[in-house]
Amino acid sequence: MRDVTNKIKTLRTAIAKATLKVSPATIQLMQENKIPKGDPFPVAKVAAIQAAKNTSQIIPYCHPLPIDFVDCRFDVGNELIEITVEVKAVYKTGVEMEALTAAAVAALTIYDMAKQVDESMEILGVQLIRKKGGKSDFKETFEQPLRVAVLVLSDSIAAGKNEDLSGKLIEEKLKLLGMEIAEYKILPDDLEEIKKNLIRYADENTLDLVLTTGGTGIGPRDVTPEATLQVIERELEGVVESLRQYGQERTPFSMLSRGKAGIRGKTIIVNLPGSQQGVSDALDVLFPSLLHAFKMLWGGGH
Repeated sequence: MRDVTNKIKTLRTAIAKATLKVSPATIQLMQENKIPKGDPFPVAKVAAIQAAKNTSQIIPYCHPLPIDFVDCRFDVGNELIEITVEVKAVYKTGVEMEALTAAAVAALTIYDMAKQVDESMEILGVQLIRKKGGKSDFKETFEQPLRVAVLVLSDSIAAGKNEDLSGKLIEEKLKLLGMEIAEYKILPDDLEEIKKNLIRYADENTLDLVLTTGGTGIGPRDVTPEATLQVIERELEGVVESLRQYGQERTPFSMLSRGKAGIRGKTIIVNLPGSQQGVSDALDVLFPSLLHAFKMLWGGGH
C-alpha cells in the first residue's frame, strides 16, 4: 500500500462510466417494470453506493476513505444503458477507484437482475471520465524561475557546533521545484541581523520567496517571529495556521511553534521550524499551493 502519510487532505472528486449493451426487448421490460427480479435501477444505485464505500475491501491497494458523496445515474437508450457514478471525499488520495468500482458493480447488478430475460447482455466497458483534487491540480508554471533565499537561523549551527540539515532539505526541495536559489545563508539568532537580511532580500534583491528555518520556538534566543513581524507589511495567517494544523496531527509539539508568514513588497517570507522533520512537514503543506500566491501578488488574481 502506498504511503500517503505526508499528503494533505483536499477535496477529491471522480466520475466514472460503465456501458451495458442489452436488447431492445429487455429495455422495454425494464421500462414496464416487468423484469422478474424487479426494477434493476434502484437496486443498482444502492449497489453502486455500497461498492464505493467498500472499495478498499475489494481492491487490495486502495486506502479506506471517508466517502462524503456518491451519486449514480442511468441513461437508457434503445440498446445501451450508460451508468455514470460520481464520488467525492476530502482526503489524501483520489477516489477514481471508488468511482470505477461503483460503476462496474452497478453494471453487474443490472446484468444479474436481467440475465434471466437477456442472455446476450454485454458490459462494453468501464472508464474514468474525470478526476480532480490532487496536488497536480494546484501546480503553477512560471516563465522565469522564482528566486528564493534560504535563511538558516541557529546559534549552534552558525558557530559550527551543529550541522545544518534543515536548510539543506529546503534547498533540495526548492531545486526540485525548479526554483533558483539566490542565496543560502546561516545566521545566529540575532534579531537585528535577521531583520537586516530579510529587508535586503525584499527591498534590494527583490526576491520572490524567503524561507527561514529555526528560531520559531519559545527559547530565550528564539526571535525569528519577532524579526519577521517587524519586517513584513501584511501577514499570511492562513499559511502558518495550515503549517501548525498539519504538524499538530503528527506531533503534539507543533503547537509550540511561533512561526510567522507575510509579505514585504512583492516578497513572501515564511518561517519554518528548525527541526528536519518539522521542515519536511512544512514543505509538504506549502507546495505546490503556495505557488498560487505569486500570481495573486503580481496582480493576476485567482
